Amino acid sequence: MSFSSLGLHADLLAVLDAVGYQTPTPIQSAAIPEVLAGNDVMAGAQTGTGKTAAFAVPLIQRHLARAPSDKAIRVLVLTPTRELAQQVHQSFVKYSQGLGLNAVVAYGGASINPQLEALSQGCDVLVATPGRLLELAFKELIDLSTLETLVLDEADRMLDMGFIIDIKRILKRLPASRQTLFFSATFNDEVFALSKTLLKQPKLIEVAERNATAAKIEQRFYEVDNQRKAGLIAYLIGSKNWQQVLIFTRTKQAVDELAKELAKDGISAATVHGDKSQGARDRGLEQFKAGQVRALVATDVAARGLDIEQLQYVVNYELPYNAEDYIHRIGRTGRAGQAGLAVSLVSNKEKYLVEDIQKLTGEQFMLQWLEGFEPNLLAQEEASSSKRQPSKKNLRAKALGQGGNNKARSGKPRRR
Repeated sequence: MSFSSLGLHADLLAVLDAVGYQTPTPIQSAAIPEVLAGNDVMAGAQTGTGKTAAFAVPLIQRHLARAPSDKAIRVLVLTPTRELAQQVHQSFVKYSQGLGLNAVVAYGGASINPQLEALSQGCDVLVATPGRLLELAFKELIDLSTLETLVLDEADRMLDMGFIIDIKRILKRLPASRQTLFFSATFNDEVFALSKTLLKQPKLIEVAERNATAAKIEQRFYEVDNQRKAGLIAYLIGSKNWQQVLIFTRTKQAVDELAKELAKDGISAATVHGDKSQGARDRGLEQFKAGQVRALVATDVAARGLDIEQLQYVVNYELPYNAEDYIHRIGRTGRAGQAGLAVSLVSNKEKYLVEDIQKLTGEQFMLQWLEGFEPNLLAQEEASSSKRQPSKKNLRAKALGQGGNNKARSGKPRRR
């Protein structure tokens, strides 16, 4: 199958050909006709398989079929993070070169004035994070009454980050008659529950087993004592001559501490987390993409929206408490059918998280020992007998910012 067989406009086909898109991926082949037909869609596919183009291309096609307008907002794409908003916006710009489509991106953590200036020039497609969109709406700086299509990109992540209240507030400002699209690499129970209230007879598209990892990503799990993790990462980067490595931690503090430890071993690293300004985050990403630093250490704020075509190595310094985040983290490598390696460092206290990942993905992983970094089993045994270990439930509650009553805070997005 080719893009031309999907009935796309000749000018759009020319742009896709110019950017190297000749053959649609499975998710694109399945989703583009449904979106063009005006159906609500709930689509899931592994990361790196072209999900953004699967909704962007048909929405650009619809723009070309529409008579010239006053640049009213026809499409709203909601994303959970600033990085993903930037990536989606860039995709719309790339796929619509010379086609007269105005795409604007709006997100918090940056000055609102340039975003308002861009909106004043006309906007067909608005890509936004929920917080900044509500700010624009509350101040009556945008008009959403002309909206035709709502896209929730990485819908599961939005719910995990506590955006459900913001989403409900946004929905009240949108036309009841609209097309709604859900796109994500993972679907959990919360996403399906939300889809039943928002989507009308949606077409469910799954081009691979739900919550599966990409086939060309090799996954290795090394058991190592927590205090030796930084040394093991430095050893792997140095001995294997890895030039571009994305490293994930769970907390902002761990990001900064690990970057300092790597610097001591002569490994340059940039950092990205929720406490950094948007400018600092952008500079860190650009340094990493340009090869000016060998490592990028980040919280899950970078798990979605970071697209580096040739990235080969991803390391989980700490496993995520949500197994779905594991899929998105390692999906930063092995993109567009390329091979990749995902290494996870597992302390004794994190072994239950491996079980959660296995349960979600349906895969089985063997914990390996690396010579020179073998875990201290005697110390593990002494520690387990000397104090009571916290339950899985309590560990997750603490990580997700939940109180002793085990109820999540009232819908406030967690900063990553």
